[in-house]
Amino acid sequence: MPATAFETVPLHELPADFRVRALHWGATFPHCTYFEPNDLAYPQGAFERLLAVAPAGAQNAHSLADLSGQPATAAPRFGFLTYDLKNDIEALYSENFAGFAWPPLHFFTPETWLVWRADTLEIHGQTAGILARILAQAVPPVAAPAVPVMRPRLPKPEYLRAVEAIREEILNGEVYELNLCQEFYAEDVVLSPVAVFWQLMQASPAPFAGFVRWHDHFLLCASPERFLAHRQGQLISQPIKGTIRRGPTPAEDVQQRQTLLHDEKERAENLMIVDLVRNDLARVARTGTVRVPELFGLYPFRHLWQMISTVTADLRSGTGLAEILRASFPMGSMTGAPKIRAMQLIEHYERSQRGLYSGSIGYVGADGNFDFNVVIRSLQYRQDTGYLSFQVGSAITYDSDPEREYDECLLKAKALLEVLGTGIE
Repeated sequence: MPATAFETVPLHELPADFRVRALHWGATFPHCTYFEPNDLAYPQGAFERLLAVAPAGAQNAHSLADLSGQPATAAPRFGFLTYDLKNDIEALYSENFAGFAWPPLHFFTPETWLVWRADTLEIHGQTAGILARILAQAVPPVAAPAVPVMRPRLPKPEYLRAVEAIREEILNGEVYELNLCQEFYAEDVVLSPVAVFWQLMQASPAPFAGFVRWHDHFLLCASPERFLAHRQGQLISQPIKGTIRRGPTPAEDVQQRQTLLHDEKERAENLMIVDLVRNDLARVARTGTVRVPELFGLYPFRHLWQMISTVTADLRSGTGLAEILRASFPMGSMTGAPKIRAMQLIEHYERSQRGLYSGSIGYVGADGNFDFNVVIRSLQYRQDTGYLSFQVGSAITYDSDPEREYDECLLKAKALLEVLGTGIE
């Protein structure tokens, strides 16, 4: 974040549970976002640790036009892009079941925002009394959430049939690859979003994790994936394609890593999405600057090995955020290729609108630098209706085995189910 007038506090003077208290305080505001890197190393770095809040009536952007038309401000902006923003970018629609009503795009200018540095905490914006309020914030005792068995919006037999049908679409030349997702949900759920978020961080620490409150809507996100960052004229995208479970012993873990590294199907999936990202970034890049500094990088997470590639480009002069998003959103790792046809088929084969899942949360500095994740490994929750859900997916290619793809979905759901203390119907 760029420098502004602010109050600083040495981190060693703060209690060990300060972040927990800060998020409980922040979540009392109708607009709240928090980004948590979990102190994890990541190629090109993880999220900054930031907390931003605003009252009702804060300055907001709800469309790409709003985003490009807002005046420059000394404050950063914080927000999210839902998957359904695609309908504003291309001639597409979303008519499947929707348990949520997120706006397609929402960015707010914070009243107060906190920035964690290596040794200090910075409090920006309205600073008077903020530290005292956070330190006085009560932390309720942690209780296990009472969540019923999660029900599938797309039952397993229908999912398996959908995979077979997509394989036929691929054989017929409609797409090369398609990311098929499915929703699991529960109704009339009462839980503490902040408490569950911290439980999720313990179960599945991730470099692009985040917490969002938008009125009665909450997102609890444990994402390992960066969608797009901009730093001093350079764009960075890091698609993930390729997943295998961690081994139970060091020797077996090394073997799992080698298995993923040499899996031709996973490498083909990754390469197809890298090519798609290269093409997307080329639309806003200086000619000849799109590069792939790392292809098929393998990185360990709590439950999984992931195959991550990095694509970079030098941004063309005078290109704003709205134009960058029009060229690159949604992220290819969550659609398939070619992107528009894949999104049309996703609408046909899936049973739920994705909402914020496979969209993005992020922050934009006053200097134009930004960082956005891919919303995966996440819970969406409506406190007013009690609707709770998560979605998981996998990339379908012609070589896909339906049962194996279903198992990959369940593997990605493992940490979420552990935190909720429930299973799948």
